[in-house]
Amino acid sequence: MKRSWPLDWSLFTCAFTKHVTYAPDEEALRGRLHVTTAAGEAWRCLRCATYVVGPPTGHGPADHAPVVGRGKQLRDAFVLRFFAIERLLRGLVIGLAAYGVFRFAHNRESIQRVLERDLPLLRTLFGNEGIDLSHSKIYHWVEASLTAGTTTLTLVGLGLSLYALIELIEAVGLWLLKRWGEYFAFVATALFLPLEIYELIERVTWVRVVIFLINVALCVYLIYTKRLFGVRGGRAAYEAERHSASLIEVERMAAGQ
Repeated sequence: MKRSWPLDWSLFTCAFTKHVTYAPDEEALRGRLHVTTAAGEAWRCLRCATYVVGPPTGHGPADHAPVVGRGKQLRDAFVLRFFAIERLLRGLVIGLAAYGVFRFAHNRESIQRVLERDLPLLRTLFGNEGIDLSHSKIYHWVEASLTAGTTTLTLVGLGLSLYALIELIEAVGLWLLKRWGEYFAFVATALFLPLEIYELIERVTWVRVVIFLINVALCVYLIYTKRLFGVRGGRAAYEAERHSASLIEVERMAAGQ
């Protein structure tokens, strides 16, 4: 039976980005990262550990070598950027909703005329399919919006705009893999969980369930893998783990330095 191997995140990343090579000043360590081939000198990539022909992309003391993500760290980066894209899409949708509310608040008369002209046709069309628009939630929401004051609609629009901004900040912080972005995403997501639980108690829909599970998964993932709020040793343990995975550190220990 053929054995299936897990994805090598280091090789996968190097396939789409540049290799990162470094020539340390320390002679013993330098020798462990450098070979001479028929094609010329080659240096080990600090990410995927393969030898790359050509001059190093950097040089200097080993302590100044770039800390390049490897293996599990790259997988974590992929997961966080997946959440970043989800946050970006959600922020754009909410932003469009805010724009719609603001536009409706200032052009209510024209929109109302459109509804008065087209609603009877829509009622007939959906009525033939056995759907009564008069009892639909969307119809009641539109009806309530028509009677709401401009101030109320403006406040709703501002609230939606703030929500969209929060989602976009989350997206940026997670995509850039910043520590502040991880904290911001956790706090912002956790604050809305009670509201989502209330909505699920009120009515269970597959959209609400999926959104709730995504948000819970993000919170758990951030707490556990990024060691937020001191969990599993906190930032010190996270940074120690990150540096210990560095190829420079691995080879330095092997060389007894």
